[in-house]
Amino acid sequence: MYDKSNDLPGEGAVHPLKALTPAEFMALGGKAVIYVKPMTGAAIGKMTGNTEFDGEDEFQLVVSADGEALLIADSEDAVVEWLSDKNFGIVALH
Repeated sequence: MYDKSNDLPGEGAVHPLKALTPAEFMALGGKAVIYVKPMTGAAIGKMTGNTEFDGEDEFQLVVSADGEALLIADSEDAVVEWLSDKNFGIVALH
């Protein structure tokens, strides 16, 4: 098994994917890859600056691989429904 902890970049190092230009990222399929991450309302509120999210409720944050927030949903079912008419190549749950 590959142990990634042995390959951590040194302090101040930038991950190579963070240094890609928009054109390089798009060549990798940047808009075809999305991530779904469960987050508390408090975390989403802090991230977005929106105080309308209840701190203890769990939401589903959908972001493209380039970091653009696409959807904040109140359930996994809502995410599945939203994705049903989209054309994304890869969806990953974090």
